Amino acid sequence: MQQHEENKFIALQWRMAWLNSSFKIKTIIGSTLLLLILVTFPRFFAVIEGRKGIYLNDTLLNNIPAVDFSIPIFIIIWSTALLLIYRILKSPDLFLQFLISFLLLSISRIITISLFPLEPPNGLIAIKDPISSIFYGGKEVFIRKDLFYSGHTATQFLMFLSFSKKRDKIITGLSSILIAIMVLFQHVHYTIDVIAAIPFAYFVYLLGKKIATN
Repeated sequence: MQQHEENKFIALQWRMAWLNSSFKIKTIIGSTLLLLILVTFPRFFAVIEGRKGIYLNDTLLNNIPAVDFSIPIFIIIWSTALLLIYRILKSPDLFLQFLISFLLLSISRIITISLFPLEPPNGLIAIKDPISSIFYGGKEVFIRKDLFYSGHTATQFLMFLSFSKKRDKIITGLSSILIAIMVLFQHVHYTIDVIAAIPFAYFVYLLGKKIATN
């Protein structure tokens, strides 16, 4: 009975949200723009992959072995994504805020990757992720030069900032730390890529929240 009442309350929240013209317009515009970006990602990354960049002398990477953490990275990323979907289904506010924040995150990465051409770190081990690969151009494609800044780390930290429940924050706080460490050990990012992901994620979170709630 309690679950039934909760489902009715959630359904009512969504109906009321959709009746709000601001929520509806922002959802339609945000979803459309994000879809357009995801569709153009393969072409964008193909261009990035073909250009020349610079190598960074990364002291930390030079002193840690390259280790393949593809499986735990895959498990963490998509487990937290499922948690996000579960929470979003129960909260129109979280849905809109994360939609706009993730859209801004995607745009900001396109800008920073374009402005700072880098060659991949020495010892790079490709992350095997058949789901994420769809957005890069196919399951056999691994993009090496989408470096500054780390999308893996930024997305996890964005989820940490977006969640309100203490347990969710603990989970995504730990996942943010683990992903940051593992992408460094896998040598798919420079240290600066991972460090920069934190303030960038925080900025798009604040801006996304402001746009969603105004």
